[in-house]
Amino acid sequence: MRYSIRVPRRGSALMAAAVALVTVAACSSGSPSGSPTPSGSSGATATSAAPSSAQPPPSPTPTPTPTRTYPLSTEPRVIPAVRDHEAARGPGWKPAPTAGIVLGPNSAGLADEGKLIAGELGVPYRGAVAAGPGDVELALGGTGAPESYTMTVRDGRVRISGPDEAGVFYGTRTLKQSVKATGAMPEGVVTDAPAKPQRGLNVDIARKYFTAGWIEDRLREMADLKLNQFGLHFSDDQGFRIASDSHPEIVSAQHLSKAEVRRILALAQSLHITVVPEIDSPGHLGAVLRAHPDLQLRNVQGVPRQGAIDISKPASARIVDDLLREYSALFPGGWFHVGADEYQALTVRNPSASYPQLAAAAREKYGAQAGVQDLAEGWLNDRAAVVRGEGKVAKAWNDGFFRGGVVTADKRIEVEYWTGKEIGARPPAEYLAEGRRVVNLNDEYLYYVLGEPNDFTYPTGRRIYEQWTPLVLRGTTPVPARYAPQILGARFAVWCDLSNAQTPTQVANGIRLPLTALAQKVWDSRTPTLTWDQFRALATQVRG
Repeated sequence: MRYSIRVPRRGSALMAAAVALVTVAACSSGSPSGSPTPSGSSGATATSAAPSSAQPPPSPTPTPTPTRTYPLSTEPRVIPAVRDHEAARGPGWKPAPTAGIVLGPNSAGLADEGKLIAGELGVPYRGAVAAGPGDVELALGGTGAPESYTMTVRDGRVRISGPDEAGVFYGTRTLKQSVKATGAMPEGVVTDAPAKPQRGLNVDIARKYFTAGWIEDRLREMADLKLNQFGLHFSDDQGFRIASDSHPEIVSAQHLSKAEVRRILALAQSLHITVVPEIDSPGHLGAVLRAHPDLQLRNVQGVPRQGAIDISKPASARIVDDLLREYSALFPGGWFHVGADEYQALTVRNPSASYPQLAAAAREKYGAQAGVQDLAEGWLNDRAAVVRGEGKVAKAWNDGFFRGGVVTADKRIEVEYWTGKEIGARPPAEYLAEGRRVVNLNDEYLYYVLGEPNDFTYPTGRRIYEQWTPLVLRGTTPVPARYAPQILGARFAVWCDLSNAQTPTQVANGIRLPLTALAQKVWDSRTPTLTWDQFRALATQVRG
């Protein structure tokens, strides 16, 4: 039960009064009128026998059975922490032989979520039936922010409701973690919602091949942490890792088949995770250019630049657009990452002098005042337009957005801010002041670069937990809080620059606590209440 009444202990005044009342009743005459009782033939006194017509004496009042009194509940022990918990008195909920998972009215869409949590808790899934004692009910309905949910634990039952399937799913993650940590879900009401809409992990499978099974394991871990976006960087200088129908000549020997990708996507969708594909251009195209060397960028002396495609050639745009369209059809999510970073033509002192063919193409397309920067910015806009035509929002790295110039990057492209270390890098406040939407991939905290080249060090969960917030986009200094609504969220990124530095298992273990810390900071914008040591211990409990 939820509430209990404290029973008086034996020996109290109330108990004494009850005993006295029983004694008086037992010693009084059995005659309703109080008249003397006739004597029997045995010569017994009047008090030793009662006539057959007399009422029996009242039964003694039974001694009350003591019941438990529950203290106020505490909030569930989960990661990320819930945003609000209304405490109550009661035993909470724990899996029992009579418990099951049921669906509320008009909630058939939650069948997958119901079956998953039933298996995880070891209780039966009963489907669309009325909730009974000990049951967990999942229900769609009500108002609230996307991905929000309410969980009510009362009278031995649990009800998880939300305005969308993702929110109810996240409620089941809270239930699963709480039971794993403490054996129960505490009494009361949880009201929960994420602080940021984009929360996730980015993995470079171009430089280092990861199997479909490894990726699926990461998706399951992400889901339990309420992360919802998985960036898949599958094209770079070292490899092109997904089978292609339009250009099979560019695909690396080790790659994911499209059947494997569809399996990954089906799992991601069931876990409410969007997979965001990335084909980086006009740089980082080495795998494509090995099969098409005629498209490689060369300077005025004819020296090729690694990974850079010559954006003055119409054939360059055609092959990249073929790939963007092909993989837009394969990946059903709402985003496509088009790269735009580290184009080698813009890393020299005088791009127009070093690459006169690019300068000439810029002037022809954008006017006499245009330069190589404008041609690169126009390339970004054109690739964004291609994926937009396929129903996607384009993402691009921050160093593909330039200040000044004739051409300006389309405001609809989401800025993925990763570094301020490059020559001429713009501070994040510039993008925000322009009204752009930004996602945080700060390389100071969120870049796990295999082999730790170029002064990178493996990030730690403690540093993210204690120092980083989504406002810290570059280095260690946050941008002004007024920009918080424009910062859409963050992803932790694995880059495989020195691909043999770690095995896939070592990578999975190395990112475990940093990813857990990130999950806490993008779900709840408040300062955490647990110390790092307490948080780490809880992570061991809820994640194993």
